[in-house]
Amino acid sequence: MHFSMPTMRRPRHPLARFLSLLIGIAVMGVLLVFGLVVAGVLLVGGGLLLVLRQWKLSRGATRPARTDPHQPAVLEGEFVVIRQHRPITH
Repeated sequence: MHFSMPTMRRPRHPLARFLSLLIGIAVMGVLLVFGLVVAGVLLVGGGLLLVLRQWKLSRGATRPARTDPHQPAVLEGEFVVIRQHRPITH
């Protein structure tokens, strides 16, 4: 099986060719500018987020850490031991 794209017929009139060339260049220019604006917004937003995160981390590091020798690092909660050889009855 042979795949063939249909041929694009260019206009014969020189002014129509020139106008289609200008329209194509204008569309590509608009897409290029739009892409650059989006990339700039993403770069500036990402940079601001990084600066904000670093600022928050640096502010948190200056505070003295709470080190109470009487408070062990224990996760409190209620736990149930599940044995696999017996069914669970509550």
